[in-house]
Amino acid sequence: MTSTGIRLHAPAPGWAISADVVVVGSGVAGLTAALRCEAAGLTTVVVTKARLDDGSTRWAQGGIAAALGEGDTPEQHLEDTLVAGAGLCDEEAVRILVTEGPDAVRRLIDTGAHFDESSEGRLELTREGGHHRRRIAHAGGDATGAEISRALVEAVRAGGLRTVENALVLDLLTDAEGRTAGVTLHVMGEGQHDGVGAVHAPAVVLATGGMGQVFSATTNPSVSTGDGVALALRAGAEVSDLEFVQFHPTVLFLGTDAEGQQPLVSEAVRGEGAHLVDGDGVRFMTGQHELAELAPRDIVAKGIMRRMQEQDAEHMFLDARHFGADMWEHRFPTILAACRANGIDPVTEPIPIAPAAHYASGGVRTDARGRTTVPGLYACGEVACTGVHGANRLASNSLLEGLVYAERIAADIAASHAGNGLHARVPEPVPDPERPAHPLLAPEARFAIQRIMTEGAGVLRSEESLARAADQLQRLHSEARDALDENGKTAEPGVDTWEATNLLCVGRVLVAAARLREETRGCHWREDRAGRDDTRWRRHIVVRLNPDRSLAVDTTDTADFPPTRTDQRPQEQ
Repeated sequence: MTSTGIRLHAPAPGWAISADVVVVGSGVAGLTAALRCEAAGLTTVVVTKARLDDGSTRWAQGGIAAALGEGDTPEQHLEDTLVAGAGLCDEEAVRILVTEGPDAVRRLIDTGAHFDESSEGRLELTREGGHHRRRIAHAGGDATGAEISRALVEAVRAGGLRTVENALVLDLLTDAEGRTAGVTLHVMGEGQHDGVGAVHAPAVVLATGGMGQVFSATTNPSVSTGDGVALALRAGAEVSDLEFVQFHPTVLFLGTDAEGQQPLVSEAVRGEGAHLVDGDGVRFMTGQHELAELAPRDIVAKGIMRRMQEQDAEHMFLDARHFGADMWEHRFPTILAACRANGIDPVTEPIPIAPAAHYASGGVRTDARGRTTVPGLYACGEVACTGVHGANRLASNSLLEGLVYAERIAADIAASHAGNGLHARVPEPVPDPERPAHPLLAPEARFAIQRIMTEGAGVLRSEESLARAADQLQRLHSEARDALDENGKTAEPGVDTWEATNLLCVGRVLVAAARLREETRGCHWREDRAGRDDTRWRRHIVVRLNPDRSLAVDTTDTADFPPTRTDQRPQEQ
């Protein structure tokens, strides 16, 4: 691994704190990693972009998947995950997920998370797309993420972990050997520290969530601007499979001009028997897949888009009127409230829906212990690419992946510190590189990027649309670069300009990978390459950022990931 020397244009840190571990992000992955590190005796700092309970986890509706039900097994969960992943899952990574998952969920319950139970005191389990069994544990009907977030946040506060809220992470710090030495961050005027500062630590865990804000319409909160992926790229880490962005099939349609975060209509609604219908009330998924409306998400999203094209319609409908008022109020209260807030009553009328950007199956490439290609830098949750999801995430595997791999990261960091003596010396960061900082985009570029990505790299893609998107993104990149190179001018450093710059970075990588993958696989749908090509494309696309800010785009030789090679110490068994 060679550092790029690239950093965001930002003031020098005006304050610093030290720790054994800094965790960036406060969703299920970040808080689980932090709690486990603290329990191992490591001094841990949690940095989060908004408040502790404002991450993507709290928006999760459906639930968390694990083989917890009678007759279900990890092997069956494995099979469903591999099928959904369309030939690109790392089978060993999936096996880790499904075998360690049930106990990880039980530990989450021990931490204080309360899941819905039957009158006999057993977990209530539901089905979602791609699952052949009921294995989705849920809480509050359709408020699973909110309950998990509540439990973990309470545990963090009860444990007295140090937290820095309202803080946007900027760049990775490294020492003279290129190992992780902490992060720089900007606290947005409401934390213990204000302005740009630093947390010095020999281990950094990225758990920054997704990058859904790169598209105009998404289920992701406004903070999901790809900050972790962009930071990792500038630090010299590899990212993989960023072309596989899952578009959730059933997002409440609020109009063609709607932008930003859109209300999600959970897959669990279909799991309980809702039907997808067109404007004439005709079910159109029947006959397209053995599971009909419960087919994997990529198949359902494509089915919806095809029907929309056939009928020149802006949206389709989800019909669950047969649930009745009582079921809606008790099983799906969050969705019911969101629909009614937007003038739709699902008790008496079908819900207008359309696909919207939802989840990134790719991300910062890691090994089975969450280690990236930068020594000391870890990643888990949506920001990571562990190999679990392949070309298309199986419904409700995301919370489980964050949980399982966060625990594995904490175990690896604890083992590393034990080998070097607990509370190992905090490495000394090298000074800022001499080369100019990464140019910043003006805040309004965010909307231009979202429009470019939605039109060129959305649900439907082609060489023509992707080439156009690549040219438009390159123009934004070149204009900012040329202005900095010619006269040293760049947009004023600030949250809006840093976020826009990060979005451009991840957008360029996504489009480059999508152009290279000339096939349709999982949630990557090429209109001009309709078939799946296992001979040429049952492999991964890996991208790095060069020191001149260009992209190095490569493919693996097989469907297996190469080792990350970040740490040559013997592996404990």
